[in-house]
Amino acid sequence: MSGRTADRLAQRRAKRERILVTPEGVALRLSIGSRSARAGALLLDFTILTVSTIATTFLLIWIAQGTRIDTDFGQMTGATEFLIVVWSLMWFIAWNGYFMFFEMGPRGATPGKRAMGLRVASRDGGRLTPEAVVARNLLRDVELFLPIVFIFSASAGAGGLAGWSALMWFLVFVLFPFFNRDSMRAGDLVAGTWVLEAVNTRLDHAISTGGAASDGASVVTGASYKFGDDELSVYGEYELQTLERVLREGRPDAIEAVAETICRKIGWNPGAGDEEAFLQAFYSQLRARLETDMRFGKRKADKFG
Repeated sequence: MSGRTADRLAQRRAKRERILVTPEGVALRLSIGSRSARAGALLLDFTILTVSTIATTFLLIWIAQGTRIDTDFGQMTGATEFLIVVWSLMWFIAWNGYFMFFEMGPRGATPGKRAMGLRVASRDGGRLTPEAVVARNLLRDVELFLPIVFIFSASAGAGGLAGWSALMWFLVFVLFPFFNRDSMRAGDLVAGTWVLEAVNTRLDHAISTGGAASDGASVVTGASYKFGDDELSVYGEYELQTLERVLREGRPDAIEAVAETICRKIGWNPGAGDEEAFLQAFYSQLRARLETDMRFGKRKADKFG
């Protein structure tokens, strides 16, 4: 790769960088997912959906062969009618529930988005709510599925005004991401979401097992950080992920801001100059507590859980 090409790619990436401020006041530097990556993710998801629903359709047809299907719909057996209902529900649930199911998960991404290194996030820095996921995906029907259905219907009926109207409708929504700097769909705009590049970097081993994290003792000041259940119970998995990212990036201003927020939340006043050791200890002990709770079937998604 030439230096000029590398510079051009770096400039494009810089244009997609955004600052996301969490409810705790932490500023995180993130990158908006590229339009090409989002298109690739959508194609992958559609491929998965198409293959799985067609395979299920053939399976139901194979099962239906033993139900004595009559070409006269008035003479269908009860088993055949039941299979038709199952087939209709399968298509409805698959095409409407696939995106919602995966985006409501802890990763906030469908298999297609995960393959392309993307995830959905709330633009206000808070937790991605089910309401936002439902809103952004219901708009997909209006943006994509309905105009495609109208286009095919108009094509079968020799086009006409309805076909051109459907095509214009389709183009307006398809081109919508090209007319805003955050590459948002109409669904993102309504739901208050972003599609961001997922951070794949892992925490360094020393963060979770060394220094203050291993025994709660700071190598800087010698202070001991041990937290009780009441203090660790104020946060959940979402806050743990945010804290992990802050420790990984290692920016002093973010570390100080997060340490101050946590101290204020749990009623501590450890002083200044040892914020990183404090956060390492809190991260390690919070993660251990959450993992222990998960073994007993208890999960705390966030501080509101």
